[in-house]
Amino acid sequence: MANDELNVQQQEAKYNEQVTLRRQKLADLQAQGKDPFDVYKVNRTHTSQEVKDNFESLENQTVTVAGRLMSKRVQGKAGFSHIQDRFGRLQMYIKIDDVGEEKLKEFKTLDLGDWISVTGFVFKTKTEEISVHIKDFQLISKSLKPLPDKWHGLKDPDLRYRQREVDLIMNENVRETFIKRTQIIRYVREFLDNRGYLEAETPILSPIAGGAAARPFTTHHNALDIDMYLRIATELYLKRLIVGGFEKVYDMGKNFRNEGIDIRHNPEFTMIELYEAYADYNDMMELMENLVAYVCQKVNGTTKITYQDTEIDLTPPWRRLSMVDAVKEYADIDFTTIKTDEEAQAIAKEKHLEFKKEIKDCTKADVLNGLFEEYAEHHLIQPTFLIDYPVEISPLTKKKRGNADFTERFEGFIFGREVCNAYSELNDPIVQRDRFEQQAKERELGDDEAYMIDEEFMSALETGMPPTGGLGIGIDRIVMFLTDAISIRDVLLFPTMKPIDNK
Repeated sequence: MANDELNVQQQEAKYNEQVTLRRQKLADLQAQGKDPFDVYKVNRTHTSQEVKDNFESLENQTVTVAGRLMSKRVQGKAGFSHIQDRFGRLQMYIKIDDVGEEKLKEFKTLDLGDWISVTGFVFKTKTEEISVHIKDFQLISKSLKPLPDKWHGLKDPDLRYRQREVDLIMNENVRETFIKRTQIIRYVREFLDNRGYLEAETPILSPIAGGAAARPFTTHHNALDIDMYLRIATELYLKRLIVGGFEKVYDMGKNFRNEGIDIRHNPEFTMIELYEAYADYNDMMELMENLVAYVCQKVNGTTKITYQDTEIDLTPPWRRLSMVDAVKEYADIDFTTIKTDEEAQAIAKEKHLEFKKEIKDCTKADVLNGLFEEYAEHHLIQPTFLIDYPVEISPLTKKKRGNADFTERFEGFIFGREVCNAYSELNDPIVQRDRFEQQAKERELGDDEAYMIDEEFMSALETGMPPTGGLGIGIDRIVMFLTDAISIRDVLLFPTMKPIDNK
């Protein structure tokens, strides 16, 4: 332990020394009238990727490139370095005969992490590496903090998440993940836009936390003197747009749920919800599996992925499995034989299931869902639609045709994780009010995630909503699968973190 503490102290001393030296370099430059922070614009002609992709036409041609200095080895009168821009690294070659003694001396004083612009001609080295032969360069921004050393990099996950900007500089795979995230979101929109969907923007602040069973974040609006909630879902607003005649709508954006943090959950996350008039949950299954396959093909060039060393085939059609059949297959319990809540409660006690309420207050639906989560969910590795949920746990869903105990609801699972939730939407305002009132009773029993009654939504529903299919997709989880990320924090640029001072 003493040696570890000594090493930490030595590293801190070395770091502070480098910071002091860099600040002194900046002060010297400013004293000479060469303040790098006085640079306002760089007339860059090419990115690193453009230089590499167009070498045949650019060979021996003059270009201006810019980026962060990531390596430098200059000995005597010449040397090589690398700059890094958004697209990657590009090698530079500098020689005293081309830039002069003073300019070479200036180049040697540059620190790794500094931003520079370089003008020179494009060529290939003897090792066939495309490079730029420097004719002139300019320091365009000074880095006052040293980057992690190239041998150890930035590996500590907590530090990576807190200093994402440094993580992006040092780790190419991280940059690729977030570039791919941008592509995924773009292709989701492209898929829906091509199907005639309209993108809508719904409120983030709302007087009711509706549309999902979740604990909200609460705030206070001073001017109106009312409590408001960060949205937990966009569902009820989007359904009001269906009522208004927008037959195909979606909203992609942030939702907020005041719940725990783990590898699959972040309090702030990205969801897309979409609604289509005249459609049902079968149409939503077809849309979901085709959307994911389309995006995967666009981003990865295939509809098959390897996630955590497991090959997963996203090619449609995905498996359909009812909740009752899943429990029968994986828990060996035939729930069709269970007739009363008391029988279900006895099974729950036998299987040591845990709920947010007392087992004596649980319904058959609660127990069936509990058995699925305990025994079946983790088996759904290949893409699977778990269909036909009990009516008691699906308050916004139409009853299943032919079986009023269940609803036309499904959740999509990949690698044992939920990625979407969808319904044949309930559009009967009388039944909907009954369902909301039952949820209100659940809140009275202590379930603070039960639905609130949204009177504005009820008024809209009474105006008349056509048969509608609805689907919600966890974008962050889709990104996790398509980038082989083990934690949701690896696909969020700035995940929610506890401040260091409060550790």
